[in-house]
Amino acid sequence: MNKTIYFLILLLLPAFTAFADTEPEAPGSKRFTISGNIRDKESGEELLGATIYVHELKTGTVTNQYGFYSLSLNPGEYKITISFIGFTPIEKVIQMRENITLNVEMAPARQQLSEVVITGERPGDNIRKPEMSVVRMDIKTINRIPALMGEVDIIKAIQLLPGVQSTSEGSSGFSVRGGSPDQNLILLDEAIVYNASHLLGFFSVFNNDAIKDVTLYKGDIPASYGGRLSSILDIRMKDGNSKNFAGTGGIGSISSRLTLEGPVIEDKTSFLLAGRRTYVDIFLPFAKNKDIRDNVLYFYDLNAKINHKINDRNRLYLSGYFGRDVFRNEFARMSLGNQTGTLRWNHLFSQKLFSNFTLIQSMYDYELGTAEGNANSFIWKSKMQNQSLKGDFTWYINPDHTLRFGVLGIRHTFDPGFAKGTGSESLFTEYRLPLNYAMEYGVYINNEHKISSKVVIKYGLRLSAFQNTGAATIYNYDSDFNAIDSVLYGKGKIINTYIAPEPRIGLNYVINPASSVKASYSRTVQYVHLAQNSTAGTPLDLWFPSSPNVKPQKADQVAVGYFRNFKDNAFETSAEVYYKNMYDVIDFKDNAELLLNPKLEGELRTGKGWSYGMEIMVKKNIGKLNGWVSYTLSATRRQIEGINEGNSYRAPYEKPHNISVILNYEFSERAVLSSTWVYSTGSPVTFPTGRAVIGNVIVPIYSDRNSYRLPDYHRLDVSFTYKNKIRENRKWQGEWNFSVYNAYARKNAWAINFQQDPVNPYQTYAEKTYLFSIIPSITYNFKF
Repeated sequence: MNKTIYFLILLLLPAFTAFADTEPEAPGSKRFTISGNIRDKESGEELLGATIYVHELKTGTVTNQYGFYSLSLNPGEYKITISFIGFTPIEKVIQMRENITLNVEMAPARQQLSEVVITGERPGDNIRKPEMSVVRMDIKTINRIPALMGEVDIIKAIQLLPGVQSTSEGSSGFSVRGGSPDQNLILLDEAIVYNASHLLGFFSVFNNDAIKDVTLYKGDIPASYGGRLSSILDIRMKDGNSKNFAGTGGIGSISSRLTLEGPVIEDKTSFLLAGRRTYVDIFLPFAKNKDIRDNVLYFYDLNAKINHKINDRNRLYLSGYFGRDVFRNEFARMSLGNQTGTLRWNHLFSQKLFSNFTLIQSMYDYELGTAEGNANSFIWKSKMQNQSLKGDFTWYINPDHTLRFGVLGIRHTFDPGFAKGTGSESLFTEYRLPLNYAMEYGVYINNEHKISSKVVIKYGLRLSAFQNTGAATIYNYDSDFNAIDSVLYGKGKIINTYIAPEPRIGLNYVINPASSVKASYSRTVQYVHLAQNSTAGTPLDLWFPSSPNVKPQKADQVAVGYFRNFKDNAFETSAEVYYKNMYDVIDFKDNAELLLNPKLEGELRTGKGWSYGMEIMVKKNIGKLNGWVSYTLSATRRQIEGINEGNSYRAPYEKPHNISVILNYEFSERAVLSSTWVYSTGSPVTFPTGRAVIGNVIVPIYSDRNSYRLPDYHRLDVSFTYKNKIRENRKWQGEWNFSVYNAYARKNAWAINFQQDPVNPYQTYAEKTYLFSIIPSITYNFKF
């Protein structure tokens, strides 16, 4: 281990020696810096990833996640072009005789129909950027994708990308390159979202109207991110229109939404407020079935944000999310929800050193119970929360070196369960599982080094640590996973510590302006895990920490890709191959007891896993017909002692073949036809293959774990959007969206159960359960 850390320190030394400029300077000359922010002229929103290009040097930079950029140049005259997709480029001639602050507001481009662009990046960025296995999705593109019941969904859009599999139909859970759903870190304005699902996973918690940017890291994960094994889904909320009061919204088949934004102090302070609610419960009293007339079923969410520009060097952001699902009938009740809060301070130490300090709170809780008034009445609650503090720094040393470094601390609190009887007639007594506490730390440094016009390399190291703290009871287990004794630790006592280095490296070689080859390696470590008995998106998820009995999960992933554009970047193509080794992966023994179990660790089994695959994507960015086609060929295996007799078995989310076809056709500026067709191999399942008679009871004999598959899955969704006629002096703009989910009514198997024939008990028949047939929906969207 010491040799490994020593080697990694040597690897990072070039980052610290980058004080010296790599470009020759004239004798006695001094470099000057141009820096500033790039914003949308109409709304004042910062533009993430806007490009600043210096023609004389054939180099440049891009704005960071807060719209800030910085470039250090030798004295002289330079022509620069500032560009961002969907906006009119700006050209300027600058005289570098002193440090310059240049803030730019870009106007949206009024493009002709034949030039409609669907990508969220500058043409050719996929060739030049040193990152791979990363996808940025534009909200306008996501809004075009046909959606279940008209509810446009970020998570469902992510599931259409290569390397990403849905865990089950309609679910917001997803698997990335063979990982389980809990191996994906989902962030909303840097706050962790533990359960991104509404209505058992049919919808996600993200309101598109409130979202500005969506980035998925499937590999080549930056050193600034940690805590999960497979992917990072980084979602950023809009900052709020700092120029004018504006609103967007929609009225749909099952829900409506409204977003309001505007300046509190023009160009200085702005706000955003977005709300969404379903109203199925409003119509339930009119149902023909009397049994459901008194049911309550709805979800709501609220996004809020305010940002304030103190001066050119300081800016504050305060944002939050609050959402909840509620179900109640005469027999049972259920409630669950997420809460997040983020306070950020952007500070510019100098024109070269940008910083962001963040204070974060995240919480997920749920409760399940029965109606009061009988002996079996009870309520069960569970909660997971954390508080974190982080500091991130970006040092724009020169055009060839950008150094990023930072530190993070998280305080975890796990409340696995509390149950008690409700009402005076209940026979249940109070029962509480002990709380668990833990601290997670991270420190990182990463350098992006432009070696030449053709070669860019990124290298970095993240050092993470995890500590369990008291008060806690730690059980000791024998070789058969039976608890033999326990140790009680006092409040604040450090029980154990894990420390793990996580190196990251990536390389981009530009063959020519239209093609490049990229490669990456990353090690990731995960300290917090999810106990889950179902892939169907149920809320009864139990998060638990690494401990003396549960080692952190680790993964090593390597990937190589070839990227090629055609016809002046009208077509983007990519092919990536990857291999991922996973260590100390977690699964559960057959018939594991996960809920309200103080000895949950005795139900766990750990071992190794591996996945590999190839991902191909073809994207057409411009023209009346645009969209993308993706294909994934993959395999994922687990091998864990005590499961499947120690033999390797398919992971629950392994689907060797996965195809997504997303097409949009622009009839005119007002009419767009969109379609999505998906196909995948059926999910692995364990089926009974025989029976045994013990006494008078027939007992099924099951196959090896996940040795069978459900039937292959495929589905076509179609939508048509028609915009109202646009008038120059009219602020109100509206559009109608007509969509059909599962257009050819494919009855895809959600589950297959085997039932004993009531007439002949020695015969068994299979019974298929499917969720959706054809589902039409209508939504009216508006903005003003």
